[in-house]
Amino acid sequence: MSSKSIIKGRGAQQNVHNRFFELSYEMRDDFLEFCQKEGEVADKNKTQYLNVFPKTIVNKVKSPDVGMAYSMNMYQGCEHGCIYCYARNSHEFWGYSAGLDFERRILVKKDAPKLLEDLLKKKSWKAHTIVMSGNTDCYQPAEKKFELTRQCLEMFLKYKHPTAIITKNVLILRDIDILKQLAENNLISVNVSITSLSEDTRRILEPRTATIKRRLQVVKELSDNGIPVNVMLAPIIPSINSHEILPMAKAVSEAGALSIAHTIVRLNGAIGEIFTDWIKKTLPDRADKVLHQIENCHGGTLNESRYGVRMRGEGQIAKQINDLVKLARLKYFKDKRMPKLNTELHEQYKVGQMKLF
Repeated sequence: MSSKSIIKGRGAQQNVHNRFFELSYEMRDDFLEFCQKEGEVADKNKTQYLNVFPKTIVNKVKSPDVGMAYSMNMYQGCEHGCIYCYARNSHEFWGYSAGLDFERRILVKKDAPKLLEDLLKKKSWKAHTIVMSGNTDCYQPAEKKFELTRQCLEMFLKYKHPTAIITKNVLILRDIDILKQLAENNLISVNVSITSLSEDTRRILEPRTATIKRRLQVVKELSDNGIPVNVMLAPIIPSINSHEILPMAKAVSEAGALSIAHTIVRLNGAIGEIFTDWIKKTLPDRADKVLHQIENCHGGTLNESRYGVRMRGEGQIAKQINDLVKLARLKYFKDKRMPKLNTELHEQYKVGQMKLF
């Protein structure tokens, strides 16, 4: 496949058919951060933003194996363009494609801070850690313009409520002032996603994300400021980044991370088609090998939905990956652990507020 046929600066190389429905919207043009530092001419289709107005912002997570009870997403769709992203499928619910539309058309929930405050003020609400970015990155480029994540952090601080963040963007350091205040009361943890130590790998897997060097700097700066950091080595993709598990674990431990977590890539729904198209264009020499090894981890299919199995896989290749992660924990995180976040301060805050009346 000629390199001229590859869409530079995007992950997906095509749009795929929406399984549900197709709608057209008039959308407002906004800025697009071209990856000029990459020295390439990126896809010239500007990222578009559309305001949406959900009635609630915090979602109860029903899946038993994702490690969170509640999540919230200020944005739907993500300009980062990570080719493997499980959130791509959710874009189809809005009438868009899980492919290029997911990266180009970002839905913005401008009422998110108010909706969050309305929830935290309810007498019936009992404090649970609410994870920002359970679906798409809350520090993606849209956050520079809309600052919804910062406003929500201010709400968590105001109401003394625990939250966690999942991100791969250095923009999180903009909000280190609020994060430090939350950390003083054990109300924050951060999960930084690092999938490779190779810039060549990062650039094709995650074309519009922060460099690996800068992500390691994020881990270090957050850790140095007393903000607990877990690193997500996720997803692990056989024959792409599976050989980097131990080096990645060592690097993030030295940067100050307290723990690591991982998943084995799974390509559900439209992602299987998108990933297959992408790898045959970007890594044609090993495309079949990688796809077959992913299938080996999931009972002969790219798609895996079984709770308890879908994240860790099964079979010999999956066992080797999972064993390497166990070894990495023993070697680099033996005496480290993430703290349990404080849910009591929020209840005390509500009691104190009631006394004012």
